[in-house]
Amino acid sequence: MSSRIGALLIHGLGGTQFDLGSMHRRLKRCGIETHSLTLPGHGTTPEALVPLRAEAWIEAVTLKYRELIYRYDTVHVVGMCMGALLAAALCARERHCKGRLITLASPIYIDGWSTPWYRALRHVLYYVPLVPARMKIEEGEPYGIKNSLVRNIVKAKFERGDNFHYRWVPLACLREVDRLRRQVIRDAEQIICPTLVVHAREDDLTSLKSAEFIARTVSDARVVVLENSYHMICVDNDREQAAVSVVDFLGVAPLAPAASAIVEPCLPELVSE
Repeated sequence: MSSRIGALLIHGLGGTQFDLGSMHRRLKRCGIETHSLTLPGHGTTPEALVPLRAEAWIEAVTLKYRELIYRYDTVHVVGMCMGALLAAALCARERHCKGRLITLASPIYIDGWSTPWYRALRHVLYYVPLVPARMKIEEGEPYGIKNSLVRNIVKAKFERGDNFHYRWVPLACLREVDRLRRQVIRDAEQIICPTLVVHAREDDLTSLKSAEFIARTVSDARVVVLENSYHMICVDNDREQAAVSVVDFLGVAPLAPAASAIVEPCLPELVSE
């Protein structure tokens, strides 16, 4: 009797499962049943993020994980951007050992080439009354995407008001991401499952220093460096290499790229809840 394999896929800050491109479908084609959740404060309006604490996100992914861990013989945990931080925090907290961890563009450090030189000032603004709730951090070009065609599609989706990603997040939300980052840095040594780190050399949000931290801290970690993408690696130029790296790490045969690969990752995926 074959074992049942599931995977929990966690989207990024302000995002949806669009962040993970075709990853759900690729894993399903390999016989892995995928599951996702909409993180608290997401799927409505950016203002919903203002009162949230990082603990709410951690609790949400933990509840979903505990629901799945008893349904499957193996559960893999996959996260993109902030979702990668949550995946790492979850695996450390739960001492996950019934599957593998995959971090995609994990922002352990927010130090990419497109982040402004004054980024450290946010830590001061966190303590200025009313500013964290009212200050908007806008999503702007290049939208974490190097591929000009995909970037233009994303830009058009923003202009149409498509509900695939928030156009901005409140500064208060970044404060919670920073708290989550510190927790992962503190607890990463508690991750005991095999871990794959996929990171772009030119990531505009978070440098390779983040990948190097995980590789150095987690006892069983493998790193794949992508050479032709920015932050959104699941929809950018190296999306095929990223997907193949994931399925190979999980012990299944890589799939051939789809003929419509240029535009396909830009379409929201149908995912199981």
